[in-house]
Amino acid sequence: MRKRTPMTWEQLFFSVICIEALSDELNTTGDEIYKMLAEKSDILDAYIVPFHDVLHTQGLKYIVSELIDLMKERGVEQ
Repeated sequence: MRKRTPMTWEQLFFSVICIEALSDELNTTGDEIYKMLAEKSDILDAYIVPFHDVLHTQGLKYIVSELIDLMKERGVEQ
């Protein structure tokens, strides 16, 4: 199991928003999205958390689209 990156409250809140938005878009559970982002890839720790300050300035549709593209690139979403 990977060591989790420590998060601020803002990073945690933003991560939850991303997980829920992806869950809605991909019609799956938040638990499955978390597994894709944190266990099957490093998207949560290497992209969402460190870049939340830039990402949160974008619209939610843009963020979801970018994350889905990244998930496809990393092989965790078809």
